[in-house]
Amino acid sequence: MTDTRASALRLLQALTGRVDADFHAGQFEAIDTLVRQRRRALVVQRTGWGKSAVYFIATLLLRQQGAGPTILVSPLLALMRDQVAAAARAGVRAVSINSSNAHEWADVLRRLQSDDVDVLLVSPERLNNPSFRDEQLPTLLGRAGLLVVDEAHCISDWGHDFRPDYRRLRDLIGQLPAGVPVLATTATANSRVVTDIAEQVGMSARDSPADVVTIRGPLARASLRLGVLRLADSRARLAWLLTHLGDLPGSGIIYALTVATAEDTARLLREAGHAVRAYTGQTDTTEREESEQLLKNNEVKALVATSALGMGFDKPDLGFVLHLGAPSSPVAYYQQVGRAGRATDNADVLLLPGVEDEAIWQYFATSSMPNRSRAEAILRELEASPAPLSTPALETRVDIRRSPLELLLKVLDVDGAVRRVKGGWVATGEPWIYDADRYDRIAAARVSEQQHMLEYERTAECRMEYLQRSLDDPTAARCGRCDNCTGLWYPTSVEADAQDAAARSLERVGVVLEPRAQWPTGVKALGVDVRGNIPPGERLAPGRALARLTDLGWGGTLRELFSPGAVDAPASAAMVAACIRVLSEWEWEERPTAVVGVPSRRHPLLVESVARAFADAGRMPMLGTLDLAHGGPTGEPGGNSAYRLASVWNRFTVGPTLAAGLESVAGRPVLLVDDIADSRWTLTVAGRLLRQQGVSAVLPFTLALRS
Repeated sequence: MTDTRASALRLLQALTGRVDADFHAGQFEAIDTLVRQRRRALVVQRTGWGKSAVYFIATLLLRQQGAGPTILVSPLLALMRDQVAAAARAGVRAVSINSSNAHEWADVLRRLQSDDVDVLLVSPERLNNPSFRDEQLPTLLGRAGLLVVDEAHCISDWGHDFRPDYRRLRDLIGQLPAGVPVLATTATANSRVVTDIAEQVGMSARDSPADVVTIRGPLARASLRLGVLRLADSRARLAWLLTHLGDLPGSGIIYALTVATAEDTARLLREAGHAVRAYTGQTDTTEREESEQLLKNNEVKALVATSALGMGFDKPDLGFVLHLGAPSSPVAYYQQVGRAGRATDNADVLLLPGVEDEAIWQYFATSSMPNRSRAEAILRELEASPAPLSTPALETRVDIRRSPLELLLKVLDVDGAVRRVKGGWVATGEPWIYDADRYDRIAAARVSEQQHMLEYERTAECRMEYLQRSLDDPTAARCGRCDNCTGLWYPTSVEADAQDAAARSLERVGVVLEPRAQWPTGVKALGVDVRGNIPPGERLAPGRALARLTDLGWGGTLRELFSPGAVDAPASAAMVAACIRVLSEWEWEERPTAVVGVPSRRHPLLVESVARAFADAGRMPMLGTLDLAHGGPTGEPGGNSAYRLASVWNRFTVGPTLAAGLESVAGRPVLLVDDIADSRWTLTVAGRLLRQQGVSAVLPFTLALRS
């Protein structure tokens, strides 16, 4: 052990560039467990403790002993980029295989074959790529010197960021040759998650599971100063941010719960002169990398981000983390605030909860849970198919959108019911049973976590102590720094100019509604004989919506309007005025000359009132609405493109009265009004009918855009 420690310490000092560097409590214990004892370890330590130093030093020591390369399973591209850079500083030859560097894969595999790689970073999704899984992975596992599972809470159903792809690591670990050490690391796990991870890390091809050494340290960080500021509404929160963003120390992260909130907030702050950028799952990869670097270099005040900026982002001097809306659990919240204050004496962490938080939590909680009937529909189609089915092909056979379809396929894959092969997916023939009890327990746990988050917002106790207890940290104690320990450390005043700017931002109207340009793949199988590009003469023009349902301003009003059980009624005067403002700001190529409505079964009074208001304001004729045919559209909102198109195809007609009105405006544009746009196929099919009647353009308008 003495020799191992001396060698490890020399590597640590080279890694840090400091001759006086020494191990934190637990670091060498973890290295020794892996290198000398060749055992399995679970390390639960706060962000910045030095988990990467453990696996880089262990890798170098094992390589010196003749071991093969380390396989490091890492969940995020941003995390991989930081880890590859950190490995280079430590003298570790690290390469990655992920979705963004396909052009490098051949060179990576060549280097692996020539033993010129110390660490291979791979995403959990890549482990199920058929060619990688079947052709490269068995050889890699046979040669591996160490397997590392980073952000291991993703393995656990109970983890705040569970990912189905991580579940197959259980089987991967069980395939390792005897004597290959395994390291799992995470910064955020309560006792239930720790137990679950340890059970999976202890998997073995032999009958008895391997022992797992758990090394767990205190989670509190003395630099963090926590606080909760409850304000009346979105306007007040934005006004506070406009007033006080410049007062926050250094540069930091402003977290938002939705993409729309992140983008709208970033725009508002930029317009007020603040150097900020939006960072979401919809942000281009190149722009994300650039934004990360700008924040690390303190060239922006903040990134306004969704949870897409989280695990693995490494900026030791991050000065603050602020939340516009609360994450759904104290565990998830701690994971995000743990980004701050790693190498500084002080960092500010402030939560500004919103009244809409619980509704957003509920949406994400339900959308991530497998649906039994949909899963069984997938299995029926795969079992009936003589050949593998690609995901697009499955979309024409089951009414499920791409994202939930991919999620269900992953769940069925790790459950052993389906398998990904070249060409698509096949059923394995193994029986599959929907584990209702398990999903009920997970759902109940999610509800409990949400309640704990609400209690964190309201507690009069020390906030850091509350978070530590939520993660079952036995060292939980008063921090002496948070707002409950010392009183309010943050200002509560808001400048009048900031209130006015926030109000103007929330009153902003108009979202571009992009027209569909292509028919869905394979829709002929559903009785719709179209394919390829939609002919330009049958397409919609770019349209407008009043707002997205997820927007901070009008989004809240629209969410109530379209909520289940809401009573249909004409639009309010304020809403009509806002809709007319959208039209006044719409820079169309040619002004519409008439108005046509889409027949709505749920909101006929609402649609008619807006359409007639447009006709009156623009002094245009209201030509009427399309007629419903064959009982009108079928199905419910939320399915995939192919099914949504099939559900509205041939379900509208142009009646005699409308036909006569359209003849009077032939060769000129018309405005088409509907209540809400989701897939946009209703508008596309309705607009196509109007184009076939001879109008030059169809300008679609909806009150709401679903996302």
